[in-house]
Formats: sequence, structure tokens, C-alpha cells
Amino acid sequence: MLRDKLASSLIEAIKAKNTRRTSTVRLIQTAIKDRDIANRGNGKDPVSDEEIMQILTKMTKQREESAKIYADNARPELAAQEREEIEIIRGFMPEQLPAEKVRELCQSVISETGAQGLRDMGRCMNALKEKYPGQMDFAKASGVVKDMLK
Repeated sequence: MLRDKLASSLIEAIKAKNTRRTSTVRLIQTAIKDRDIANRGNGKDPVSDEEIMQILTKMTKQREESAKIYADNARPELAAQEREEIEIIRGFMPEQLPAEKVRELCQSVISETGAQGLRDMGRCMNALKEKYPGQMDFAKASGVVKDMLK
């Protein structure tokens, strides 16, 4: 489903002569194809929509880091380019949950899994990643879960 959305978005971007969107969607498709090839080498199926969400999240994080580095080194034009790509990538991801909702979901996962302490943190994070792929920043969620389990 997400692959089809990416393909149609690429066609639209090409027709509209939107070079930034065209190149960004091509980068996304290349990352997915690379993962497909790696999976095929390991005898696995092509990537699922959930794995595509993980790829998109990783690409977003990479661009956020790059934008920060460019901004810190007085390269605002390159930082702006990275931010444009972030917005394009986020267009294919589900809407991010607000911080209050993330706290609420973390608390419910802790209750569901019966987590007692920090040793159960991995189980809680796996449950969150399974239930809410691409909908929250798991690095921040990890900090919330850690605070709740202390």
C-alpha cells in the first residue's frame, strides 16, 4: 500500500517538475529497494509497511541531524534543504502523537506488560514499536518509559 503511494507520488512530482520532491521520493524508494535486496539475500520477504515506516523514521532522523550540523556551521541553505526533505518524508508517515498521548500510551503498555522495573524496559519498547510504528519518536518514548519504571 505504501509502495503504491510512493510510486504515484513520484509520478505526480515528475509531472509537476518538483525536483526536490522527485529526488526525495527516489531516495525513499532506493532505501526500500536496498532493504528488499538485503532481505532477499537472507531468505526473507520484501519489506512490509511497518519496516518502511522504520526506514522513513531513520531517514527523518538522519536529516534532522544533518540540518542541525549545517545550521551550526553557518550553512542555512543546506539546513533548509534538509528540512524540506524532512517534510516530504513525514508526508508519508502517520501523524506524530502529541507528548501527552505518548506518556499515556507508555503507561498503558507498562500496565499491559506487567513491567516492574528497568529490566522490563525492552519488553515495553518492543510493544510500543509493534503497536505504534512511525507514530512517535521512540528515543523520547524510551526516556518516558525509563522514568516511569524507576
